[in-house]
Amino acid sequence: MRTILIPIAAGLAMTVAITGCAAPADPAGAAPSDAPDGVTLTSCGLDVTVTAPPERAVTLEQGATELLLALGLGDRMAGTAYLTDAVAPAYAEAYAAVPVLADQYPTAEQLRETAPDFVYSMRASAFAADGVGARAELTDLGVPAYLSANDCEDPALVADEVGFEQIFAEVTDLATLFGVEDRGAELVADQRAVLDEVGAAAPDAGGLDVAWIYSTINGAPIVAGSAGLPQTLTQLAGASNAFADLDAQWTETSWDAIAQRDPDVLVLADLSRGLAGDSAADKTAQLRADAVTAQLSAVRDDRLVAIPATEMDPSVRSIDALATLSGALVGFAGVDR
Repeated sequence: MRTILIPIAAGLAMTVAITGCAAPADPAGAAPSDAPDGVTLTSCGLDVTVTAPPERAVTLEQGATELLLALGLGDRMAGTAYLTDAVAPAYAEAYAAVPVLADQYPTAEQLRETAPDFVYSMRASAFAADGVGARAELTDLGVPAYLSANDCEDPALVADEVGFEQIFAEVTDLATLFGVEDRGAELVADQRAVLDEVGAAAPDAGGLDVAWIYSTINGAPIVAGSAGLPQTLTQLAGASNAFADLDAQWTETSWDAIAQRDPDVLVLADLSRGLAGDSAADKTAQLRADAVTAQLSAVRDDRLVAIPATEMDPSVRSIDALATLSGALVGFAGVDR
């Protein structure tokens, strides 16, 4: 059987433009200003001012944590929380040196105990009442709080499309806030080079149909619709999403629906949380054991691609998912020809 596992690399990011730099404009942000008292930006409709590069940052979920580590900022992190998947091997040593405040979101009290000078998350739920509290409240306490534009508290501020320009914009934003603009520019340049390579290879991918399977709920598969990053990855790699007619990031469907569409390729989320059926290996075994799914073309012809679930959310690790998908599709198309 040919199940393709990807190398895990870079950290995380989502969009939000900031005052003064060359980042693209975004409904949730504005460009950075080099005011005498620091940098001011707009993050999901809230002004965020950093009077000096943060030295005691707290990240409230894995994506934000890995972005700061990708920028070499582990020594400026006072705490982290909410690890949902395996940390990228490239960051494991740096991550081990960062205090873990909570398995999920810390309480407001736990956050205050760390004396942070900056708080960052890609999930609005981090700033809920049962999380660390509203960003405006943190700002009033003198702690700037940055939220990725991919998941603003106000859905109207979230961009309609999820793409790499948003990811690159946030990398640039965080690099600017922390005064490491050169590192951010290098990271973005490296990822743009991969985008160029994938674009050049896309015509060789054969326009295959792809279905993304994340997990199951009560036996029903959860697949990627047209509103999330998998749609973008599929298109960039030269393929089509078998469930592009579903207007959702991830949504429930049925195995019968998958069998009726019979996609050429199945992308399997590889989750490391340890639940039955989470890993790509478990999913592969289940697909082969079931009488219906065993007859899917992708299963019969070994066109299965395993990608860490973390890389299916917008982040700097998403470029690895794209590279893996592209390589797999080109290989499958070549065999089919």
